[in-house]
Amino acid sequence: MRMFKIVPKVVSLALVAAVAAFGLSACQGSGSKVTRLSYSVFFPPTHVHAKLAAQWAAEVEKRSEGRLKINVFSGGSLTKPPQCYQGVVDGASDIGMSCFAYTRGRFPLLEGLDLPLGYPDGISATRIANELIAKYADNLRELADTQILYVHAHGPGILASKKPVTTLADMANLKVRATGLSARIVEVLGGTPLGMDQGETYDALQKGVVQATLCPIETLKGWRQGEVISHITDTSAIGYTTTMFVTMNRAKWEALPEDLRTMIGEVNAEWIVKHGQAWNAADAEGQALVAELQRETITLPAAEESAWLERVTPILQEYAERAEKAGLPGEAFLADLRAAVAAARSARP
Repeated sequence: MRMFKIVPKVVSLALVAAVAAFGLSACQGSGSKVTRLSYSVFFPPTHVHAKLAAQWAAEVEKRSEGRLKINVFSGGSLTKPPQCYQGVVDGASDIGMSCFAYTRGRFPLLEGLDLPLGYPDGISATRIANELIAKYADNLRELADTQILYVHAHGPGILASKKPVTTLADMANLKVRATGLSARIVEVLGGTPLGMDQGETYDALQKGVVQATLCPIETLKGWRQGEVISHITDTSAIGYTTTMFVTMNRAKWEALPEDLRTMIGEVNAEWIVKHGQAWNAADAEGQALVAELQRETITLPAAEESAWLERVTPILQEYAERAEKAGLPGEAFLADLRAAVAAARSARP
């Protein structure tokens, strides 16, 4: 059985510039008053991306010379993951980090980022997501009610299960934890998707509410789910991702002086790199845990892998057609996305 290979990559300087530009807009005025902000993060406090969120907040405070103070609430303690984005809109938190996928249908163009295109790793998924958001900024009216700061995305989703899954026949009626677009992946593979956030998944697996989960391999350590599964099926050929936003209440953003907004954009660009690198490192740690726990890793034969690819292909066109009907450039977005993922895959050693 082969294990997945995590290959570090360097996020381009062009990406840094593009995202910094996207995260900024002009406003007038400056001042020395202290602005206090709340930040709702869905990751548990021990998770690397919760730690990065806290480090981002500390860096923003440092570079603002104390003019910005950010209180981080991790583990969904301020707003639950599915309510995080709306919580930012409504002012329940000033800043929020969660998944676009938790509110399926709200982000019809950005849904495409999560498609099962075979993402090679988290650095690539993070870079591609930020590049496309910058490129299609004028079309993203779905983000108009907040100020997106940056996004990050995990490496290829795999199937972690309580029983071996070696063929499509094994997927029939299998109850699989999935969310957003990944629920559709489970459907076309023959399984039964059950929507829930990562914080609920450990108990659901332990109690047999679900028999498997579609997730990045890092989840097996980061959310302790490796303790309650026994098999991993390498489905990286159809590897989807889940794109996670960091966004800010628009009124709070627009009230900030221009120099602080510029500074935040600079920090955002640096943290995109940090999150991408952290996803790759976390996947490597997830793999190490799988080996330590002696969980079986199943490699699909070439013919079976092709059959899985064939099953998920219609999802891509469904997405594009749905976006086009909504007056969005779904076909162009998908074409750019496919090209970017193909380039990332071909760049791997």
